[in-house]
Amino acid sequence: MGATAEQYLRQLDTGRRPDLPETTAGTLRLDVRDDGSTDHWYLTIADQHVRVTRSAEDAELVVRADRAVFDRMVRGELHPGAGLLRNEVTVQGNMQLLMLLRRIFSGPDGARHPRELGRAALAGRAVPAGRAVTTARGGRP
Repeated sequence: MGATAEQYLRQLDTGRRPDLPETTAGTLRLDVRDDGSTDHWYLTIADQHVRVTRSAEDAELVVRADRAVFDRMVRGELHPGAGLLRNEVTVQGNMQLLMLLRRIFSGPDGARHPRELGRAALAGRAVPAGRAVTTARGGRP
């Protein structure tokens, strides 16, 4: 089984995150509810970096959910948008920042970006010299 949201956030690498858009910046507060108490995690995103602290300060987006819901998001079992539609997640503020959670949370173990899979497939399909690659309809790619 994968990490919990707390474990993941505690060890989140503060290095550059090329999967985040270069121009995106903002603050998110994750309110993680469990047994009548709430833990607050404050994420500051800027220049493809994520800094995590423990704070209940106001943020541009506040995301609230039970601990189990955040754990599922960290493991890639629940997309934040799907959690919102199912009322498992509530948000207040700049909704555009909600989709950053999907990029910040690692997803399932061994998961790879679809682009990586496509590049690997193309690299494994070497084309002999002098031969053109065509699409299923007979045209050039």
